[in-house]
Amino acid sequence: MTAVVPIAVLVLAYVLGAIPFGLLVGRWFGVRDIRNHGSGNIGATNVWRVAGPKAAIWVYALDIGKGVIAVLIARAVSQEWLPHDTFLVLTAMSAVMGHVFPVYMGFKGGKGVNTGLGVIATLLPLEALVCFVVFVVVVMLSRYISLGSIVASLSLASLVAIERQLMGKQIAVIYLYLVIALALLVISTHWRNIGRILRGTESRFTISGGTGEGKENPRG
Repeated sequence: MTAVVPIAVLVLAYVLGAIPFGLLVGRWFGVRDIRNHGSGNIGATNVWRVAGPKAAIWVYALDIGKGVIAVLIARAVSQEWLPHDTFLVLTAMSAVMGHVFPVYMGFKGGKGVNTGLGVIATLLPLEALVCFVVFVVVVMLSRYISLGSIVASLSLASLVAIERQLMGKQIAVIYLYLVIALALLVISTHWRNIGRILRGTESRFTISGGTGEGKENPRG
């Protein structure tokens, strides 16, 4: 019975992470199915291109929020089946995997960046802030959201490794495993974006947003 509560939290985190806010908010803003427009992705970036900044801001907030809530729930639960930090990290990964592989959508979801930011902001707030600054700088210089996400995730993994291994900061090794896993996940979900960046065909970010029709291949 001791395993019931933590397993229930992990399942809840996955179910929460799997809520397709990009699809739901897109419909609220008049886009019947965001998957049929732009890149075909349910993430906030595609919502920005197709439905505009107001819709995308809601998606950004909600996708980040479900990562935050999942970790906060785990923190509030008393359980002895798993070490505390391990439980938090598994809950965080469950939420992110729910976003990337949502059961409600045939396991074809977003790219995990914003939900990943939510869990990291809750677990490692200072590192998350540095990661976010890196993201903003890269996007400002390149206007590639995908490149900013990739560089920020790699920077996060590098920062935590440096803090723990070289600076002697008291960070449980499970958090290093988490940020490495997130970086690998971000790279894998952006594999096609990497190819388009190298070919010079990746869509560049614009503040005004606007329709993403025909900008990228569907499901890209």
